Amino acid sequence: MHERFRQHVEFLHPSFESLLRSAHFTFGLLPKDLPRAGIYLFSEADRHLYVGRTNSIRKRLQQHCRPGSTHNSAPFAFRLAREARNALKATYKKEGSRAHLIQDPEFAKAFTAAKARLRAMHIRVVEESNPLRQALLEMYVAVSLEAPYNDFDNH
Repeated sequence: MHERFRQHVEFLHPSFESLLRSAHFTFGLLPKDLPRAGIYLFSEADRHLYVGRTNSIRKRLQQHCRPGSTHNSAPFAFRLAREARNALKATYKKEGSRAHLIQDPEFAKAFTAAKARLRAMHIRVVEESNPLRQALLEMYVAVSLEAPYNDFDNH
């Protein structure tokens, strides 16, 4: 392994363990002392569902969870709504696009319910400000926990 890469990956497991040891909270009880940048994990009970990364944890969690968040700012909730409405196949054509789906009242209702579901989930965070390490850590955590809603496919 290249030495420069090794230096970045050696921190992965300790950060992973730190994330899992951290106290969880719900969106309605966001701690005042959240780190600015890092990795966040959404879980229900003992099932880890989604891992994300950001340079503004508080703002990003708000985008995921607020009732008024749009289909472009709340991708996890949108994916849950797709699943609930059996509209899993993404498309870049007008029909079936995000903008088209959100116009469907039943889909919009599922999207609203998904954002409410996120607000009830357990959230954990770990600080990481280096963008390369953030990306590696997001993948490491998602793969290690088999987070079913993380997708590293190209679009």
